[in-house]
Amino acid sequence: MILLGPVAAEAMFVNREEIPVYPIYRDPVSCFIIVDLTVHDFGFFRYDPAAIQFLSYEEIPLAPEAACVGLEIRVVGNDSGEKVSFLLLMLLLLGPNGCEKAASGTKGGSSGSPVIDCQGRAVALNAGGERSSSSSAFFFPLERGRDSCQDKWEAVTIPRGTVQATFVHKGFDETRRLGLQSETEQVCSFYSTLLIVDSVVSLSISVVKLLSTGSAVCLWLPSSWACCRCQVITQFLKMETLLDDSVGQNVELEFERGGTSLTVQLVVEDLHTITPNYFLEVSSAVMHPLSYQQARNFRFHCGLVYVSEPGSYMLYRAGVPRHAIIKRLADEDISNLEDFINVLSKLSRGARVPLVYINYNGRHRKMSVLVTVDRHEWYASPQIYTRDDGSGIWIGKPALLPNSQLISSGAIQVGNGVASMDTSTSEHVQEESNNGTKKRRLGEEDASADGTMIAEVEDSTSPGNTVMSDDHDTSADSGNASVAERVIEPTLVMLTAVFLHPVHNYAVIAYDPSALGPAEPALRRGESVYLVGLSSRSLQATSRKSVVTNPCAALQISSAESPRYRETNMEVIELDTDFGSSFSGVLTDEHGRVKAIWASFSFQLKYGLNSSQNHQCVRGIPVHSVSQVLNKIISGTKGPSRIINGIKRPMPLVRVLEVEFYCTLLSKARSFGLSNNWIQALAKKDPVRRQVLQVNGCLAGSKAENLLEQGDMVLAIDKNPVTCFNDLEDACHALDMHDDMDAKLELTIFRQGSEMEICVGTDVRDGNGTTRVINWCGCFVQDPHPAVRALGFLPQEGHGVYVTRYGFDPFLQNCSLDLQSASLGTLKNLVSCRGSIGSPVHRYGLYPHRWIVEVNGKPTPDLDAFVNVTKEIEDGEFVRVRTVHFNGKPEVLTLKQDLHYWPTWELSFDPETAIWHRKTIKSIETGDSL
Repeated sequence: MILLGPVAAEAMFVNREEIPVYPIYRDPVSCFIIVDLTVHDFGFFRYDPAAIQFLSYEEIPLAPEAACVGLEIRVVGNDSGEKVSFLLLMLLLLGPNGCEKAASGTKGGSSGSPVIDCQGRAVALNAGGERSSSSSAFFFPLERGRDSCQDKWEAVTIPRGTVQATFVHKGFDETRRLGLQSETEQVCSFYSTLLIVDSVVSLSISVVKLLSTGSAVCLWLPSSWACCRCQVITQFLKMETLLDDSVGQNVELEFERGGTSLTVQLVVEDLHTITPNYFLEVSSAVMHPLSYQQARNFRFHCGLVYVSEPGSYMLYRAGVPRHAIIKRLADEDISNLEDFINVLSKLSRGARVPLVYINYNGRHRKMSVLVTVDRHEWYASPQIYTRDDGSGIWIGKPALLPNSQLISSGAIQVGNGVASMDTSTSEHVQEESNNGTKKRRLGEEDASADGTMIAEVEDSTSPGNTVMSDDHDTSADSGNASVAERVIEPTLVMLTAVFLHPVHNYAVIAYDPSALGPAEPALRRGESVYLVGLSSRSLQATSRKSVVTNPCAALQISSAESPRYRETNMEVIELDTDFGSSFSGVLTDEHGRVKAIWASFSFQLKYGLNSSQNHQCVRGIPVHSVSQVLNKIISGTKGPSRIINGIKRPMPLVRVLEVEFYCTLLSKARSFGLSNNWIQALAKKDPVRRQVLQVNGCLAGSKAENLLEQGDMVLAIDKNPVTCFNDLEDACHALDMHDDMDAKLELTIFRQGSEMEICVGTDVRDGNGTTRVINWCGCFVQDPHPAVRALGFLPQEGHGVYVTRYGFDPFLQNCSLDLQSASLGTLKNLVSCRGSIGSPVHRYGLYPHRWIVEVNGKPTPDLDAFVNVTKEIEDGEFVRVRTVHFNGKPEVLTLKQDLHYWPTWELSFDPETAIWHRKTIKSIETGDSL
């Protein structure tokens, strides 16, 4: 299929030979409509005949004039995926529109197949089935295709004319009701139908008034053919031919409207000039001039700035949907893509500017949103991609000059972090930009649903002011959103993420100024608390009273289908009131002292074997562990530095025991053989919980992996009994007082009826999470994150190159100009299984959730080795890849590298500045960049 956007295609012959083919021509979609059928456009691929080495083949001559009713034909194609199928048919109808029909019953896979007569000539192309019937199919006539092919062969420009009007066929019964005069019907009585204007798309209002819907077109008088007799036009093919021969000329069109004959002069425009051959990619969003085809669908004029794909950052997070038309940016009018680029070049990174757009389903209402210009360095600089029909590829070049403000401005350090904004406007923007689509904003945007704030500071002006934010979305797990934003009435406060807990997934965020008071001792059962937070819509402070029913409920969340963050080893607070999942905040006592964070937790419920659904619950997180991290940040700690509000501060390292535990009641532990002495000791230590911790599993590659076994009961650490998860964290925290990074915990465990003493090493994590991701051939590879390691398996051959997903990269997710409303996905979370249409890994089946252990026979134990091996592979080369799945099953597959549309690039995280940087590793334009 030849799309109007970038296309990378290969042709496979009957003997399974593959050769690359390049699109060199795309015919604009016809502006004529057949009832129950959209007329297929067509295009041409170029290939090298010498590349076919083992197959003898002949060309099929085109003979559209041979088509006639009753002709015996064959449809040669891949019907329903069956290779080289032959369907015996007979032409049943040759319509006045030139479209042919047969009772073929063709199905998916046969579109574009040649329709062959008994002499081996192609008389048509299979176009598609009728909507109302699966037994009939329409064939595309070849007159226009044959002429275009001849022009292309002779290097002649293929003319395509249009008056920006859509025509349909109507019978005389309906044209009479539209006011067709009897004299005109008598002249046209030889024909069964007439052409009726269905719609008009033009920038000129006068043209719309001259040629309006419902006009019956009967006569055509080209100005250059004044001496010719009037021609009655009732067929699409004849109309197309006359339009194509009159590009750039004035033509006279005679028609009837409401019983009145009219003659107008119109300029025939070049359809190629109003069909965009370039697009702008900025922050993973794709915009291009509105094409005639979409202008006809949406009833806008051509050339407006059209959002083909909002991407995953700048436009998406502002709520700008697909199919939007941008009207203003930064208080400047936008009438075309050049205006948009000009305004964009004046903006600096991190700037927040207003953007006004309209949507086709709400054209009479303008939507206003605030757009944050990309400052995360996740995406390449804005690029303009232009189609080169000579080579069949799209050539990219910078859209902005090197000295433009957006390119020259570096990352902006947030000073006081306060930007004034009316909260009522923010509410309006959020409601208006949803456009009926249910989508949850990322945690850095949603000020009420998933994020809550708590500060523990010395004074209101200290740079150590911090915010603790809960986020169950993978945006927090992947790490490292450098700047977030929250509405703290009456202003919009810019927040800087400084630490992400590697186990509990809460983020510590710095802002200036504010403080909410110190934390207090843990809550008790039956104690009254107040849930204080922001309402989900009005963002107004709300307080609700409740009673604690369980201050130490063990949270157990099972693994999801795709490895993703899940909370482990945490006790939460439960209340007697269900406030729903859309309200969050902090739990305080009657004096306003913060006791806990009221946060949401995501989990997955499975229905049957193959279906599951995401859910969330809201519970309280005690501030005990939060206080430990905040104290380290405020008082200083040994760890990597990060710039917070202009001051470089060390970030804490969290020592963890990479083991997942679950709680077992002492009554059950007795049944496992635990002695009475230990039961009494544990009950004395914690008379409320009366439980013991059991090992559920160790993270693969951890220091505890070969020492602890599933089912082990942990009785004591360093001779001190342990009964809850906080005891484990306190024991690990105590090791931080020593300088020994390899410090171990002395555990007393109960295993299979025996007590034993073992020393288990701990692991030290920072809050950065994933700091390096490589995109190769359309898939994302990285070191396995903890959710993957929690499954308990890492391949022995090497586990440093894990395929976390294959998906739309910031450029190629948008590689198709959206002229036919093709459905394209958007960039989802890092562990999703959504595929990227057309990428090499999608085409050849390199699916996620596996490790790449060899490339072309060379081991790839880590990302550096993987980069060194793939850098040696050139564009168009086949690559042999050996992978290992979660279940340990190895698989070898091959794929063909495409560096033009799928270059190799890398995202790396700078821990000091908390900014992501994108670097091209290898592409056709740059070659080897490292």
